[in-house]
Amino acid sequence: MQPTTAQYDLLERAIIDGSRLTIMRRGTEYVVIPERLRVDSGREVIVARHPSTGHRLELIVDEIDSLAAVR
Repeated sequence: MQPTTAQYDLLERAIIDGSRLTIMRRGTEYVVIPERLRVDSGREVIVARHPSTGHRLELIVDEIDSLAAVR
């Protein structure tokens, strides 16, 4: 999936505010708090933390099926 402008805005706002996002990837739903967006070997990577455990996750943007804000 190539995120839309609105989805990038949502991601950037979640990084700034420290709010949660729901990310679907390969049939698995992740609820995360994104910390930053970086580029690694030409691919965008969302660096995030699990809200309960604090474990670090790195999700490659082009492998994401959907992205939504947790309200």
